[in-house]
Amino acid sequence: MLESLWHFINQYFIQPMYTRSGYNSINTLVYALLFGFGVIYTYKYIIKPLKIPVDERLFWAVTPMVVFGATVRALVDGGVLPENPWLLTPGIFFTAFFLILPPIFLDAKLKLYPKITIGWGSLLALWATYMLVANAKNWRPYELTLLHTFASWAVVMAFYKWKPFDKLYLYAVLAHMYDMGSTVAAIHFYHYREVHWVESHLVRWFGAYAYYPWITVILIVVYYALKYLVTDEEERRFWYLAIYILGLGPAVRDPAQMVLQI
Repeated sequence: MLESLWHFINQYFIQPMYTRSGYNSINTLVYALLFGFGVIYTYKYIIKPLKIPVDERLFWAVTPMVVFGATVRALVDGGVLPENPWLLTPGIFFTAFFLILPPIFLDAKLKLYPKITIGWGSLLALWATYMLVANAKNWRPYELTLLHTFASWAVVMAFYKWKPFDKLYLYAVLAHMYDMGSTVAAIHFYHYREVHWVESHLVRWFGAYAYYPWITVILIVVYYALKYLVTDEEERRFWYLAIYILGLGPAVRDPAQMVLQI
């Protein structure tokens, strides 16, 4: 029984981290459930008790830590840092989470929020960025990523001006557009392989640019689902933050991986 359980965990969760074989239907479902429970738990038992408002300051407070985690993940893929479960996906999410908790608690207790959190995250992000720049081989992938990103941002901002929606969700949308720009550049121009379960099929059938309508539809559905299903405005905005992190993380990681490997 234990041997079968270990074989299952190793096959669907541990091996994909090291072999880069990507996500499968089983670990995708499990990670999605863990993510959902994690968002709910963090809001109800950390953010709310500490009386931290879910506003733009919280978005800015977590951004440096996201940059740190995503860049470190790329440094592992680029061979700059050694492979370690806590530095690979999804371990890096837990690492970044545990690193940001102490400064958030200090900020809340000392009434300095978000100064300590931003300072600590920025220090880590600067170190990771320095390691990236010192080991970069080719910056062309960043140029292609930014070209696609700015084009999509222009469309999003034009729509936002015509039909405004919650500004915090706008940050999440822009983060995912950045992610799409880096993904399209990686797959279309450098023939990287899509590792996500559903998206891998879409890319194989329709090409990398299928990402844009696919993710756009998902973002719209998620926005209205949260709007009608989550009545607490603060909690709903915390979900926006979680979606922002999900977009910004790979958006930073993907071009960083490419400049280290190409």
